[in-house]
Amino acid sequence: MKNCNAPENQATRGILPIAGAMALVLAFAASHPQPAHAGRVTPPPVPTDIQVPAGNTAFLEGHAVGTQNYVCLPCPNPITPTAVCPASGFAFTLFTPQATLSADNNRQIITHFFSPNPAEKGTIRAAWQDSRDTSTVWGGRATASSDPDFVAQDAIPWLLLPVAGTKKGPTGGRSLTAVTFIQRLNTSGGAAPSTGCDALTDVGTRAFVPYTADYFFYKKTPRGYPDYGYD
Repeated sequence: MKNCNAPENQATRGILPIAGAMALVLAFAASHPQPAHAGRVTPPPVPTDIQVPAGNTAFLEGHAVGTQNYVCLPCPNPITPTAVCPASGFAFTLFTPQATLSADNNRQIITHFFSPNPAEKGTIRAAWQDSRDTSTVWGGRATASSDPDFVAQDAIPWLLLPVAGTKKGPTGGRSLTAVTFIQRLNTSGGAAPSTGCDALTDVGTRAFVPYTADYFFYKKTPRGYPDYGYD
């Protein structure tokens, strides 16, 4: 009778290690999700002045929640030119955004802020840092659009930024090092306050204004890969 059950026992002993291995694989997959750019990324239509040039493909999208942070300064200043200074001679000036970007599954993928760009000898630029491998991309001079057909009233403009620099993470991570352009779209909130920066006594006042936006990251379209015309 013992010999009759031997093949079954052997089969059971074979199944258990396989089941254990599968459980480990599933657990690993759950804790290490697929990259956010695993599927096709399709940005919405945009104004013509912030379209991405042909030959670049959107590969990553992040939904941002955070604040646009302003400080009251005399105007004009190196950031706020005379042409946009109010009559009071004082204006709220952006000193950094502070936002977290998440994928569709609400998992954090990127943090967004201002930081010195090493490729430009420390020029302060908008930066996006991957939350896992800490690779970083810096945006260059932005082209802005407040086209009312696209941009909500009282929202910060939509933007197109060429890349001004990238940096691998400390362990060689390069999730963001192939980025060529960045778009900020679907904005809500974030505009500088219209009051509270009107006199010398207001200088130094800070305002942290909540905003949301979608950021789309582009890279060169791989050779032989169809350019879907995301721009």
